[in-house]
Amino acid sequence: MRLSVAPDVADALASGRPVVALESTIISHGLPRPDNLAAAHLFEQLLVDAGVVPATIAVLDGELKAGLTPDELDRIANEDVPKLSVRDLPVALARGGSGATTVAATSFIADRAGIRVFATGGLGGVHRGAAETFDESADLTVLSEVPITVVSAGVKSILDIGATLERLETLSVTVLGYGTEEFPSFWLRSSGHPLDWSVPDAAAVAAVMASRDELGQSSAIVVANPLPVDEQLDPATHDRALEEALRRAEEKHVTGKEVTPFLLETIVEITGGESLAVNLKIAENNIRVAAEIATAWARR
Repeated sequence: MRLSVAPDVADALASGRPVVALESTIISHGLPRPDNLAAAHLFEQLLVDAGVVPATIAVLDGELKAGLTPDELDRIANEDVPKLSVRDLPVALARGGSGATTVAATSFIADRAGIRVFATGGLGGVHRGAAETFDESADLTVLSEVPITVVSAGVKSILDIGATLERLETLSVTVLGYGTEEFPSFWLRSSGHPLDWSVPDAAAVAAVMASRDELGQSSAIVVANPLPVDEQLDPATHDRALEEALRRAEEKHVTGKEVTPFLLETIVEITGGESLAVNLKIAENNIRVAAEIATAWARR
């Protein structure tokens, strides 16, 4: 496999020190330039400050990358690269192409590199109206196949959260509420959907990881990590923006893969950029928790 593991990441993995994988689509597609590059450096620095080695995942020049140099990070931030899911990786490698990795592709590559913990913003899931469109993120099926622990703030409220939780259950993906008994909905602390399992801290997550390995299971653990209440988007602002974004999408007959970017861009517009600012807080909060989990795992 054309997989390049950065020297510092390889050294940390070989010596049992903590490593956390980071996705690259938030850099290439989730944030505007030049803020995206500054955020990418911030995300990695948060891990370094916690004594954890960052491994930003991407595909560059036909090679899977687990850990990027500053120049490679700059390329992901400033070149117009496509988003790559798992299905796109064979084509990118065959053509010698480059791209930023989604949750699915990041999980796949991180697992192949031997990384056990991954921090992201929010997972993909089942889309509204999926009973007719069959629109469902590849994140879900990939998480049923790789034994990685993913820290996220749930899924965005533009998705069908109830159906997403049902699919995760069907796919045998363990979902743990991190200090919460309710599944978060990205911008908000709660979605109103209760969880079967909650854990108090990183050591408890590491214990579940160890039990999963003991059982020989190959599916992921999703750590649902809500924002602190004072950092979430104002619920009234959220509800108003979501309702208006969904109305505009229907009015403009937006369908297929264009729905998600349209809704997200519209919500950013309606909230005057507030939702984008919360996105950054979500990423930072998840990275801090992932660092704690990776450290607890390394201690085992």
